[in-house]
Amino acid sequence: MQILLVEDNRSLASGLQTALSQEGFVVNHVTTGEAAIYCVNTEQAPDIVILDIGLPDIDGLAVLKTIRPKNPQLPILLLTARDTVADKVAGLDLGADDYLSKPFDMPELIARLRVFERRLGSLNKHQITIKGVSLDVLAHTVTVNDQTISLSRREYMLLKALMESSNRVLSKATLESRLYSWGEEVSSNTVEVHMHHLRKKLGVTLIGTIRGIGYTISTAD
Repeated sequence: MQILLVEDNRSLASGLQTALSQEGFVVNHVTTGEAAIYCVNTEQAPDIVILDIGLPDIDGLAVLKTIRPKNPQLPILLLTARDTVADKVAGLDLGADDYLSKPFDMPELIARLRVFERRLGSLNKHQITIKGVSLDVLAHTVTVNDQTISLSRREYMLLKALMESSNRVLSKATLESRLYSWGEEVSSNTVEVHMHHLRKKLGVTLIGTIRGIGYTISTAD
């Protein structure tokens, strides 16, 4: 799940990126409203936007007003130090899905993002089980035939992406975007290496390869 974080406070943004990445989110960060508008309108558009209202170039509400008409289904959560009822009403009237006042508790933000995941259909329930492999998105655990296995963060994120999109083929480029934020160095065989280790740890023929296209997990027997 890709999040676009629009926040000019670099210290806060860094903390959010670290915390949310530990929860299995890929967080891309920009500091201006203009950059946010550009990113939302690209082919690699985010799944969720966390938008600060107090930006240095364009007010966050103006950004919201610009991107909402072309992206009616995009979940947008406003972050702001403005906590009056009028400010909240203004944001919600312009199309924000949720509103969180600063300072806030990280568990609350994560819970709200999980609501967005459920709405998007990538997280219908907290546990996904396919062919004896169970992934718990709240506990961040994976079991194979009721035996817990240890996965690296990238391996976990890779398995989560595939299990959430079961019966669909995900390309290498798509999987890379689910594993890495902008600016992170990604070698040409990164996905293949993670896939090799993941398959070895799972010990089951869960993940299929569609040569020249990508990878998939089928729920069919």
